[in-house]
Amino acid sequence: MIILHIETATSVCSVALSKGGLICAYIDRHEPNIHASKLTVFINEVLNQANCKIEELDAVAISKGPGSYTGLRIGVSTAKGICFALDIPLIAVDTLEAMCIGFVSEINAGAQSGDLFCPMIDARRMEVYTAMYNAQGMQIQPVGARIIDVHSFEEFSAKQQRVVLFGDGANKFSSLFEGNETVVVVNNFLNSARHLGRESYRRWENKQFEDVAYFEPFYLKDFIPTTPKRLLKP
Repeated sequence: MIILHIETATSVCSVALSKGGLICAYIDRHEPNIHASKLTVFINEVLNQANCKIEELDAVAISKGPGSYTGLRIGVSTAKGICFALDIPLIAVDTLEAMCIGFVSEINAGAQSGDLFCPMIDARRMEVYTAMYNAQGMQIQPVGARIIDVHSFEEFSAKQQRVVLFGDGANKFSSLFEGNETVVVVNNFLNSARHLGRESYRRWENKQFEDVAYFEPFYLKDFIPTTPKRLLKP
């Protein structure tokens, strides 16, 4: 069983390949605005790394959001195109859930018993797309767009329960929670298609597939186009 995994919800463009539920090849590139030009290139490179032909794929797994409107559309349209062409299933994994799985398994930041994990994707200003999970991956707070301030996690601080923030949305809160022993910001976490592997495999076994024709990314908020600053007249 071979699954191609695609992650484009943030500024990271990432592709991974798994065989039998184990990641055997991947590419992570943290560089803004390369998804459109590099995604298919990375797919070919990962297939070559694994000595695999695209016709051998059994499914494609996509990071479904929330996240970047443009990035998600590029990733999902590419995944759907492959699924249509090969007549194989499409698997969708919640981006924040995948981030939590990846963080707990790879970084963990000296996790303590009872820690809560809060993956964050940057939205704008002090707003993030986020949710909260325990160490077993159970969702404690639902996915939502939240504005974070110094009081955001006081209910957990009162219980002496540590909250670990990570992801590109968490980086801007380092100074906000500096010196706070119950809110820890970890700055070295990046999204990766590798983090989709475990949940993709579970969904494959349970035959939890998406309707390729009608599936849409989970944007969470409507896209609002704006005029680039360089085009604004004084």
